[in-house]
Amino acid sequence: MKAARLVVLTVALAAGGVAALLAGRSHKPSAPSPAKAQTVDILVAKTDIPLGQALSAQDVKWQSWPVSAASGNFIRRSDRPRALETLTGSLARSSFVAGEPIRDAKIVDAKGSGFMAAILPSGMRAISTQISAETGAGGFILPNDHVDVILTRRDKDADKGVNGGQTSETILSNVRVLAIDQTIQEKNGQKVVVGKTATLELSQPQAESLALARQLGTLSLALRSMADASQDKPQATDALDSLNGRRSSVNVVRFGVSTTSSVK
Repeated sequence: MKAARLVVLTVALAAGGVAALLAGRSHKPSAPSPAKAQTVDILVAKTDIPLGQALSAQDVKWQSWPVSAASGNFIRRSDRPRALETLTGSLARSSFVAGEPIRDAKIVDAKGSGFMAAILPSGMRAISTQISAETGAGGFILPNDHVDVILTRRDKDADKGVNGGQTSETILSNVRVLAIDQTIQEKNGQKVVVGKTATLELSQPQAESLALARQLGTLSLALRSMADASQDKPQATDALDSLNGRRSSVNVVRFGVSTTSSVK
């Protein structure tokens, strides 16, 4: 009887051990909870901010941002806790959309100056020239577009053929349009601005060239494609030398055919 009990007890213990072993194998450890992402407060636009608008405390706010996605150009609360106050009155050099981080490169402290003077890069000048629908690409030139400036004039030394001695040459290449009349940005989805004046961003020598060219003939603006404007750096032909007859050669356009003419 005792032997039978021992056998039963042994079988029961063995079965319990096997069950415990199987239970241990089937048990999977719980996955660790994901670590909380670190965040930092950065300054963002609270609402859409158009080009040229002065910032106020109602236009911007602090917002949590993942540290891994926070660029070094962003304004952090830990670095500049009084940014809301110090940036009040600064002008937007380009537009912001709601939620976009504020960056110093896109705002400027006017320090009492007008907007145009504030947004001009150092060493550059803003100079205007008259345009029309015919000389301004039919009104399709908008602020921030890039254009070539073409001078058409009567060349006394040119061949008096069917063109009557009229010549054309590009005196400025790939220059930025700052404004059309007093419009500095596209408004209300307007795609065409037929203005009377175009304000261009030029260096001092380029501005002098343009002022001289206005007295010599008709100026036209040729709109450049976005691809060309982004690939090429702003350039200018040696227009002063050309207009004064000191350039060795100029590009002359006669009835759509580009040729090279020597100038002595």
